[in-house]
Amino acid sequence: MMWILVVLAFFAAVVLGVIGVIRARNLQYWLPSYLRQCMSRPSADTGDNITVYVCFADHYEPFGGGNDTARAREKVARWAEKYPTLASRHVDSFGGHPKHTFFYPIEEYDAQILDQLGDLERRGFAGVEVHYHHNNDTAEKLKAALVGFCNTLRQRHGLLRADGDIDPAYCFIHGNWALDNSRPDGQWCGVDNELGVLVATGCRADLTMPSAPSDTQTRKINSIYAARGVDGKRKSHDTGRDIRVGEWLQPGELLLIQGPLAFNWRRRKAGLLPKIENGEISHDAPPSQDRLRLWFEHAPRVAGAEQHVFIKLHTHGAEDETMNMLLEGGFESLWSDLEAEFRDHPGISLRYVSAWEMFCKIRDLATSARGAR
Repeated sequence: MMWILVVLAFFAAVVLGVIGVIRARNLQYWLPSYLRQCMSRPSADTGDNITVYVCFADHYEPFGGGNDTARAREKVARWAEKYPTLASRHVDSFGGHPKHTFFYPIEEYDAQILDQLGDLERRGFAGVEVHYHHNNDTAEKLKAALVGFCNTLRQRHGLLRADGDIDPAYCFIHGNWALDNSRPDGQWCGVDNELGVLVATGCRADLTMPSAPSDTQTRKINSIYAARGVDGKRKSHDTGRDIRVGEWLQPGELLLIQGPLAFNWRRRKAGLLPKIENGEISHDAPPSQDRLRLWFEHAPRVAGAEQHVFIKLHTHGAEDETMNMLLEGGFESLWSDLEAEFRDHPGISLRYVSAWEMFCKIRDLATSARGAR
């Protein structure tokens, strides 16, 4: 009898331990979706004529960490000097250079900095889009902040663009990952149906996800999909409608382009627990070949045009340690690996794109009768 109690106690301890790990890493939000994808996902290789699109989305916060104006401008000047030199050494399968998309915070507006980033965009090395950290906000204040900032970017700096009858049109990343008031405690947003405000102010695509291990992570993972905000409801992007050839956005819907989310069993904590692969490039998560292959395996695709693979990576490129890593070897390593793995691989093409260019390609595929080849 005693041995039965010991065995039961052991299994109870194991179960409690597993539950503890799941809760500590917020796996309860996305683990079921991940397991379903692993069981149903077809091979990442869909034959010849594959095109891999790579977008590097930077939550770019030069005033972060309490930096004053002089220090923030110094960081941007270093980027403006170094990045074109580095990127000019690399080309994709179509002769294009890497493009870095700076998602710039509304609350950190500085005309000189935006002019420098705009110069990088006009030279073909970058894109500039919208980032916002806010807390305890209202829909009215959020709308005013978005409209004011986007108009300033468009009219004063020549950034963003018109898209049909939407002018200006933009892509978005939410600060602190709390898109659509998705934190359980309601912090770092405050606006239910934030998706609706984004659509109403000209946002064409959100690139916030994945946010794991944050508790803002959605159940929907490794996807390109449409979501619609609902009045009085938060985290409406937790689920959505997959984008496929012949089925584009309906009025009121927002496109969400997610980066890869998976477990990396080649990198383990304490030699046992796999690290979470979420597409972040940082000083303590530098690019590597094993990560690159996971990105490709779990990158989302438009249903019906699976030969087009969309890899969205992200970083906080104004943080000192990450900036140093990227500009002093990290970019060289990343781009060299991408080019060796895709550009130089028979049957595969590599294309470097900005966030806006990635949105446009997805739209082209979805609005095509059969999917562009």
